[in-house]
Amino acid sequence: MYQKPFTFLFSLCLALFLSGVAVAQQTRLSGTLTDADTKAPLAGATVVLKDQLSGTVADANGKFSLATNRRGPWTLIVTMVGYERQVIPVTNADQPVAVALKVSTQVLQDVVVAASRVEENILKAPVSIEKMDIRAIRETPSASFYEGINNLKGVDMVTSGLTYKQINTRGFASTGNSRFLQLIDGIDNQPAGFGFSVGNQYGLSDLDVESVELVPGAASALYGPAAFNGALLMHSKDPFQYQGLSAQAKVGVNHINDPNTGAALYHDYALRYAKAFNNKLAFKLNVSYMKGLDWFATDYTDVDATTPTEQKGRNNPAYNGLNIYGDEVNRTITGIGKVARTGYEERDLTDYNVYSLKLNGALHYRITPNLEAIYSYNYAKGTANYTGSNRFSVNGFSLLQHRIELRGANYFVRWYTNQEDSHDSFNTRSLGQQIDRTWVRDLSGNVVPANQADDMWFTRYTTAYQGKASGITAANHAAARAFADQGRYLPGSAEFNREKARLEGIQGLAGAGILSQTKMHHTDAQYNFSSALEKAGLSKTEVLAGGNFRQYSLFTNGTLFDDKGGRILYYEYGAFLQASQRLLADKLKLTVSGRYDKNQNFAGYFTPRASIVFSPTEAHNFRASFQTGFRNPTPSDQFIKLNVGPITILGGAPSNSAGMNVYENSINSPTVGGFVNGFLADMQSGKTPQEAVGNNKDKLQKSNVAYIKPEKVQSFEVGYRGLINNRLAVDANYYFGEYQNFILNQVVIRPDSPVLGSDGKINPAAAQDILNSKYQVFQLYTNASDKVSAQGATLGLTYFVPGGYTIGGNGTWSDFNLKGANPNNIPSFNTPRYKTNVTVGNRNIAKNLGFNVAWHWQDAFDWVGSFNELRPGRIQAYSLLDAQVTYRVPSLKTAVKLGASNLTNQYVVQAYGSPAVGGLYYVSLTFDQGMR
Repeated sequence: MYQKPFTFLFSLCLALFLSGVAVAQQTRLSGTLTDADTKAPLAGATVVLKDQLSGTVADANGKFSLATNRRGPWTLIVTMVGYERQVIPVTNADQPVAVALKVSTQVLQDVVVAASRVEENILKAPVSIEKMDIRAIRETPSASFYEGINNLKGVDMVTSGLTYKQINTRGFASTGNSRFLQLIDGIDNQPAGFGFSVGNQYGLSDLDVESVELVPGAASALYGPAAFNGALLMHSKDPFQYQGLSAQAKVGVNHINDPNTGAALYHDYALRYAKAFNNKLAFKLNVSYMKGLDWFATDYTDVDATTPTEQKGRNNPAYNGLNIYGDEVNRTITGIGKVARTGYEERDLTDYNVYSLKLNGALHYRITPNLEAIYSYNYAKGTANYTGSNRFSVNGFSLLQHRIELRGANYFVRWYTNQEDSHDSFNTRSLGQQIDRTWVRDLSGNVVPANQADDMWFTRYTTAYQGKASGITAANHAAARAFADQGRYLPGSAEFNREKARLEGIQGLAGAGILSQTKMHHTDAQYNFSSALEKAGLSKTEVLAGGNFRQYSLFTNGTLFDDKGGRILYYEYGAFLQASQRLLADKLKLTVSGRYDKNQNFAGYFTPRASIVFSPTEAHNFRASFQTGFRNPTPSDQFIKLNVGPITILGGAPSNSAGMNVYENSINSPTVGGFVNGFLADMQSGKTPQEAVGNNKDKLQKSNVAYIKPEKVQSFEVGYRGLINNRLAVDANYYFGEYQNFILNQVVIRPDSPVLGSDGKINPAAAQDILNSKYQVFQLYTNASDKVSAQGATLGLTYFVPGGYTIGGNGTWSDFNLKGANPNNIPSFNTPRYKTNVTVGNRNIAKNLGFNVAWHWQDAFDWVGSFNELRPGRIQAYSLLDAQVTYRVPSLKTAVKLGASNLTNQYVVQAYGSPAVGGLYYVSLTFDQGMR
């Protein structure tokens, strides 16, 4: 199924290569880049032609070569992280250029694009922004660049497994974060069926990532509905600039002193090759493969909601272990009490041997010096263990992406598609419950059908407990359980493995398999009018405009959505305009932007943003902004239609319930109890059924559930970023946000009869339907009208010590205010009140030897999620220490890194129900830009 894109890519490469070699002889500019003080070559320094797309990167000896078809004279712009930017005029192409760069401590002079969608100095960005440049990525002490993002200010990272980490900012964290946008080269990196990005499972390899930019807080005004809580922009390496062969081999070990298993090997390999021809045609190929033993989820705490704390534990007849599945099935038996079935531990149901495979190819063709065409192909497949409403084995899940882009100096037009296939993924909790239904015997010893298994198991338990089973002592819970469990398939047995494999392959309610073959097609474009305005004499004015169109194509074959008859299609689009003006000799910059978005199923939304940046000097910059954001419901929020027997889960898009008369004609479920109790009391007092119904029917309340709509936020932010004495970098920020329309579920009951009569009151026939069980129960997706607020502050300090040492520290304070809202209507904040990071490093503590250490600490807090039915679980305060030492061998273009994530091997849980994560110790060998 994946051969056609490769055939197309090969044909396109060949055609463009032939056209590229036919280009007339071009001029080649070359030279050497060195450190002005040490005279050492500067490998990795960037050289670009001014006002052109052309550029390259210096090799290990500091040498560069750049071809151009423009006539001289030329202007080269030379940059490198940690060095002052230089502009070099060149008049003679035959004379090699020698450039000596001076060290600069002003690392905050980095250029970023995430804050405003245009290049700007990070010091003067209008909102808080964080960046990891190529050097920080290369020197991160974490096992991967993605994990290293946890050391940025304000970031919350939640680990569900070795291959799956979720990023969030500014509260309301979750293991599946649909409120945070993640882009790679402008591509939304989410499997559309999930509705959120699955960490870096389908992202970049360490060898191909150039930079990472993080915007915490509402960014919908520029990036659309998914950027409700922030945006992460990752940029890969340009094949024109980063050429040659790069390879990395990383081998490590985890599960040291793990009581669940012995130490296990970790493997991570990556290969990248890029080549350019005549500065006209370039391509790159990437392959990476990681495998290891995932962390074990083994918290067997009894979380049964109705058992008193002092009675909980393994001896509790209603025992419900957190990471045990199947024991959620329970009954309250007259004369015995609440009893739960015997479940299976997660470790027996899922496969902790995980892997991640990523393949990437990109072709770049420069039609003119200022116009480039790009085609990229990404294919990723892997396994992860993800904590959501259940624990899911995302097994063999693949994501396929195509991108076609036309990019100029001032604009781009882009199309891409995401196509997912859940393949062998399954629900671990459902698997445990279904296996429990395959072996239950009746009182004669015969195995009963699955649909009778639960009833029969409780019948056996009751029979044994009452002393009616031969040889069983009455009133003995342990003996009754043993009798009910006779014939139970034991983990690891041939029967258990047979049923496990069978049920994993059955998708829908009859099994545990998950099917999603959802697609997403996206087109977007952007144009920067600043150059045209500059030519018109408006050099201090910038105007930017853009828009996008996206179509979703959902398909689960009826296992999740009502799509057996074909795919569910819907679309959304948006457009934005941003204008900025520099005043007071460029000391003041005002920016306003607005974006309009329309989803097919919802009213359009306008999200404005305004900011002001005041820079009395280049070193001191004050900012203030007002931002708005919104989040469209995910595909599941809109279109889930899942009948699980006693209840139907129904998404909130109007078209999803068309003709079902649920939102229009239903009763609030909490009012049913009062009606039924009143009816029974009247019957006991001698009233007729008609009189009892008439006396109590008005205790019922017609529901007024609205169709689902987007969540909204308004946020205010002030901050300062600057340099003091050219040694101390300071970044301080405070924000306050108000949220409303949070998406939630509401349970209603739809009677067969109309809820209201002609008098506008509760219809007696509808009340009678409740008594006669002529109704259907629905869990509807809707919104809460409650408003809440959140505020927080961050402070970051970086001090540049003589001798090349850098000491950094940042702290974050977060505060949540319910403001009188109903807690049941609000998603949990799931964010520690305090967290901090401290880093120390020196990339040249000795010749070619560097190190970096990062310490992360966060406060304890309560985690609330659907995995534990919205009941809180405590996340204890913890700290993580990452460290690495790197030795570089420039003559071999090679670096050896010895490092550790969680060096002290503290086993910590980051989300309730997820595994305890310990240390990972590794050594890596990286060969970079050979065969140039």
